[in-house]
Amino acid sequence: KNGTKNSSLKLKENKFEEIYEVVKLIPYGRVCSYGIIAEYLGSKRGARLVGWAMNALHNRIDVPAHRVVNRTGFLSGKAAFETPNMMKERLESEGITIIEDQIKEFKKYLWDPNHELN
Repeated sequence: KNGTKNSSLKLKENKFEEIYEVVKLIPYGRVCSYGIIAEYLGSKRGARLVGWAMNALHNRIDVPAHRVVNRTGFLSGKAAFETPNMMKERLESEGITIIEDQIKEFKKYLWDPNHELN
């Protein structure tokens, strides 16, 4: 019984690492959505898993989690950061304007690996 639990945990960790590899590709000054990352990895409905992966990061500096937002450009993941404003501050330091936790001109900054890496 214990073996199955461990193997499903391993599978989840591997999936998270796949997600982190895509997040590492998001260019400076650009953002991507949970759903687009999931779609790129072959799971159109996997946006929630991408969210869980971002939440599980615990401030790993090698993964730019601040560049992952929801499908409308809202900073829905800001609670996962050390301070409530950290996500906003990091994006603003890359030249992105945020108004009330919403990226201004979202489409201009949206990076889609489905188009930009293929």
